[in-house]
Amino acid sequence: MKQTVGLFFILVIFTAAAACRAQEYAIDEQFDNLDDWEPITFPKIEKHSTYEISTGEAGSMLVARSNGSASGIRHTEEFDVYAYPIVRWKWKVGNVYARGNVEEKSGDDYPLRVYVMFKYDPQKASFGERVKYGLAKTLNGAYPPKSSLNYIWANRPHENRIYPSPYTDRARLIILRAGGGETGQWVEEQVNIIDDYQQAFGSQPPETASIAIMNDSDNTGESAESWMEYIQVLR
Repeated sequence: MKQTVGLFFILVIFTAAAACRAQEYAIDEQFDNLDDWEPITFPKIEKHSTYEISTGEAGSMLVARSNGSASGIRHTEEFDVYAYPIVRWKWKVGNVYARGNVEEKSGDDYPLRVYVMFKYDPQKASFGERVKYGLAKTLNGAYPPKSSLNYIWANRPHENRIYPSPYTDRARLIILRAGGGETGQWVEEQVNIIDDYQQAFGSQPPETASIAIMNDSDNTGESAESWMEYIQVLR
């Protein structure tokens, strides 16, 4: 009887701990597989980057490769930015791009970047936005993001931390790492997306977001291999 009661309490404690962890994390991706990810491709770019899981003695991880290519993967789970404002991950790059340049379209390539994409809400949009986003949905089958933050590993240090995307005023590039000094090394990152959005756009972010990962080199024509051990969205 005592043994049964003891096992019962262990089960209760284990269940409660699992529930607390589930509440702490909106996303806790350890890259055992890619079941919760979907591809992101671009209409005018035919050559795509590749994403696969590698498993070894150190555990499983994501391997992202590009060779004059561009495409990404997006996690299918959306989350409430205000309930889960922290994004944390561990990444490594094999090299940076010699011809990269955060300020020009011709250099807008990175061996690894993490997107936080904020969902467009037609109920909160102006008339002009509804027309523009409605046309985009007609052409592409879905609404594009309202806005996005791109956390990047740049090829060299820059004067500022945040830059507008050379492609769209709805995206901001945020430099977390720069140059080749840390290539080949695992580096951990943690960002507060509400704080970064306020600095980048001067306003509060939309409520709903999703995350994506990309290794792209279509503009520079170079190649890179990069890795990610985990990515988490948490309170």
